[in-house]
Amino acid sequence: MADNHPLVVAHDEAVREEILRLAAAARCQVDYVADLGEAGHRWASAPLVLVDEAAATRRREELLRRAGVLLVCDEAPSGSAWRLAFELGADDVVVLAQAEAGLVAALADAAEQPSARRGQVLAVVGGRGGAGASVLAASVAVSVSRERGKALLLDCDPLGGGIDLLLGAERDVGLRWPGLRVSAGRVSIAELEAALPRVRRGEGTLAVLSCDRDGPGPAPGAVAAVVEAGRRAGRVVVCDLPRHLGQAAAQEVIRRADLAVLVVPAEVRACVAAKRVLSQLSGSAVPTQVLARGPAPEGLTGSDVAAAVGAPLLCWMSPERGLSHFLERGVFNPRPRGALGTAARSVLRALGGVACAADGAVAPDSRQPLKPPSTSIVAPVT
Repeated sequence: MADNHPLVVAHDEAVREEILRLAAAARCQVDYVADLGEAGHRWASAPLVLVDEAAATRRREELLRRAGVLLVCDEAPSGSAWRLAFELGADDVVVLAQAEAGLVAALADAAEQPSARRGQVLAVVGGRGGAGASVLAASVAVSVSRERGKALLLDCDPLGGGIDLLLGAERDVGLRWPGLRVSAGRVSIAELEAALPRVRRGEGTLAVLSCDRDGPGPAPGAVAAVVEAGRRAGRVVVCDLPRHLGQAAAQEVIRRADLAVLVVPAEVRACVAAKRVLSQLSGSAVPTQVLARGPAPEGLTGSDVAAAVGAPLLCWMSPERGLSHFLERGVFNPRPRGALGTAARSVLRALGGVACAADGAVAPDSRQPLKPPSTSIVAPVT
């Protein structure tokens, strides 16, 4: 028996078989005993313990109280079942027929061992076509990797040509959205990342789930499952969204995002277009900030752009020298101290601030405008 496996204590054979079926669905290996007296040290060390009512009734000795114990019943619990749960120190009483999804999730969590650190979800969208949203999204993910972090970069724009192409990873082995057979539900982050192209920048890793040059874009349920997998695993999930945010897949990201960044070139027409994009977010609760991008042909400042669009200014980004040349060659590795690298770090600071605020911590006030420089698997678990 392994200490990292959930423990199933089931005297009732039918209950045992049902729990084992749910464990298989969660791809969770469990240890099984028929009696609490056989649990031994596993009672204290297992990440999760499921005890059926028959086994709890046959308890012969006092057990050390611990968290992560569920009393499992095959029908609505009686008063005696609740007393047994109290005596065991169980966290809850669950009925098999009613709690399948919850038990699968609990078993999957035990197998996957989710990160203690809450993952962060960033949505990046362009204020107009060609605003540079994909470039910024990729740069943010690369910045996470350079800091020895783990990022998950999701391309949610089926008409964008594929973000793997931007990264020069279009020939890398791994799944794209059309090949990912996930409709909804829970996805194992380990299996997902093993199936995706991996890009290495610095000391960290960057998993990329890109749209392809043909085939369908991401389905809403698949997007939701993948984003949640990244969040559970403590990843920074960076999502490159299309400008038409009414699409169902984009809405699944918006519902889960900690921060949305609207990339707006410092041009009058871009500001007008970005205001319309922003209007699509009016019904959501996601904090939205503007990243104003130079050059500014008519001298618009970052504050001007943010005021025209109607959202707080996150930062100003100067033009990145030689960027177009590198993108055409499929070489995307922006300089850490360049304009893109600096903007990406500003985005990550803002993302960390709003995520902490969502968890109840005090975040720095990111609403104050920043003045621009004068010179400006192959199918994962379904």
